[in-house]
Amino acid sequence: MKRSVLLLSCVAGLFAYGVAAAQNAPQAITAAGAYHPLPHAAYQPDRKATYKVVFALTKASDKPDQINPGIERVARTVNLYVSAGVPLDHLKFVAVAYGQATGLVLDDEHYKAQFGTANPNLAVIRQLRKAGVDVAVCGQAMAEHHYPNEWAAKDVTLSLAALTTITELEQQGYALMPL
Repeated sequence: MKRSVLLLSCVAGLFAYGVAAAQNAPQAITAAGAYHPLPHAAYQPDRKATYKVVFALTKASDKPDQINPGIERVARTVNLYVSAGVPLDHLKFVAVAYGQATGLVLDDEHYKAQFGTANPNLAVIRQLRKAGVDVAVCGQAMAEHHYPNEWAAKDVTLSLAALTTITELEQQGYALMPL
């Protein structure tokens, strides 16, 4: 019995430490992208390398008042690299929203009109832009959803199409990360 209580106390203490460490870990993006620091884990990023990634955001949130899971993963990726000591200017990241994820880029006025709530993604998009991440939307998807291009938030880049943006970036050496 004493051993079980001690083990549970240790597990609870480690959990509390992990939560506190995650809350105190360096984050470039604070609106989303929480992670668990693992400084001694294998496969740590090279602090001197430059990373080029294009994220394909295709899924909608389960609920319109929740941050889109794809944009949350982009924020987490930024935070993971920063926590490993990679400077923000070594991250060449582009996140392209299309398909069911298209609505995440709408400005607040039009998001509210479409979904009945404020756009929870805008703070994340702003912080990603400030960190050097280009958040783009497929112009074809905007048209297919009947969203005028002007409805996209000011921090979002309008691209010709996700198809051409992703293939062009892959030609430039970007790794594709489908989300």
